[in-house]
Amino acid sequence: SAQQSQSIQTLLEAEKEAAKKVQQAREYRVKKLKDARTEAAKEIEQYKKVKEDEFKAFEASHAGNIQDVQAAIDKETEGKLAGVRAQYEQSKDKVVQKLLDRVVLVKPELHRNMQKFEK
Repeated sequence: SAQQSQSIQTLLEAEKEAAKKVQQAREYRVKKLKDARTEAAKEIEQYKKVKEDEFKAFEASHAGNIQDVQAAIDKETEGKLAGVRAQYEQSKDKVVQKLLDRVVLVKPELHRNMQKFEK
């Protein structure tokens, strides 16, 4: 009975030791995951900073080109608008006259369906 009790005690101690080892392994794993996350966050920040610097340099080198292109587009748009306005001024009297003629000068005649019916 004493031998059995001692065997049980040895097993309990071994179980406690195993539980400690498992707990240590879990803590080690959690620590490594936290370290990996921290390291990844640092790398992401560094990469982000590098890419932002590259973008700012690209933007600065092309800023003059964008302004030149915008000025050219504005000039072209103004030219086209001036052409449309000139065409409007030139044609508006003719269009108004055509509209008035359609409304005022009516030629009374039978509807085409009525003409077919009478024939």
